[in-house]
Amino acid sequence: MSQTQAVKALLEEINQEMVRLDLWQSTLPSKEALASTEPFCCDTLTFCQWLEFVLLPKMTMLIDSELPLPTAFEILPMAQESWKALDTDMSKLLELIAQLDTQFS
Repeated sequence: MSQTQAVKALLEEINQEMVRLDLWQSTLPSKEALASTEPFCCDTLTFCQWLEFVLLPKMTMLIDSELPLPTAFEILPMAQESWKALDTDMSKLLELIAQLDTQFS
């Protein structure tokens, strides 16, 4: 399986797991919130919103457009920090994000 295929499969699994955990939202954040220049849009979005509305669409667009994927990538530490206080079992989602990071290391 190529890196592109592996990344696409992981993005789909992350999407499905977010839906399963009821973390998926249907309401798009404002344009201002999405235009944040802070890493992970941490000043305007939750980490889940950033995954759903920034990372997943951007990575999918790169793949669908056959554009180069990032060469360095690490979001697991932010995911761990963002979700450490949650009572929900995030282990499968964290595992998928770790696998995604591995594709770029």
